[in-house]
Amino acid sequence: MPTIDAQVHAYERNHPGRPWVDVLRGPPEVTGEQMVAAMDAVGVDGAILVSPFSLYRFDASYALEVRAKYADRFALVKPVDPGDPAVADTIAAWAATPGTVGVRIMLNRDLSEDPADPGLNRVLATAARHGLAVNLLAWDRLEQAGQLAARNPATQVVIDHLGLQQPFEPPAPAQPFADLPRVLALAAQPNIAIKISGACTLSHEPFPYRDIWDPLARIFDAFGLDRCLWGTDWTRAVALLSYEQGVQAFRVNERLSTGDRARLMGGTLTRIYKWSPTER
Repeated sequence: MPTIDAQVHAYERNHPGRPWVDVLRGPPEVTGEQMVAAMDAVGVDGAILVSPFSLYRFDASYALEVRAKYADRFALVKPVDPGDPAVADTIAAWAATPGTVGVRIMLNRDLSEDPADPGLNRVLATAARHGLAVNLLAWDRLEQAGQLAARNPATQVVIDHLGLQQPFEPPAPAQPFADLPRVLALAAQPNIAIKISGACTLSHEPFPYRDIWDPLARIFDAFGLDRCLWGTDWTRAVALLSYEQGVQAFRVNERLSTGDRARLMGGTLTRIYKWSPTER
């Protein structure tokens, strides 16, 4: 079973040809070449490349360039704007682009809190028609995420980053799993999967981050490993741990069997996104 990271980012240095919209806390660049090198160093076979909203908003042109060069390593997810009247056309065009597996909604950014919002539901319904998953960044909006999934039962919804707010730099929040009961409640909706991404950034301990495993076990039990997808959220986590640590923490954990690890670190992702890296 290949090892597949559920969320990584790549981006260029800020330049006039593709200017950043905002400032990113992290390295001045993480090119496709650099991301592949980091993956190769620790035996990660492929990844879902998510175009970084903070830098490029709805422009996924750099992610497309990276994927064109490394088609055997990356599948693509891009943010879309539910407020755009043409968002259905945007999703249809994206679905027709080689390597695409999903779209993303930044649910905590100036969007309606109404689960009946026409724009949000248009995104979920259109994605389902085109076989794309909808990734939701939904911390502090978990109930709405669950209601959106219930309104769109044919849509594969993927909750980003455990559904929890995660830090960009130390220290971890004092109570990083305070919202865990609300996360676990989402498991009742069968079309919701959850990314176990960025989990190590919530630890108060050094590698291998033993204090996160009891709450993670509750998520595994609630959703089942067939709805859990491991990921690093590289490069957001660079100030808290290395890429190797984000990978190895799940490989060395004695609470995961070999079969569990295979599902969590690649098997479930292959089924949810209907994609796997080309065998090299």
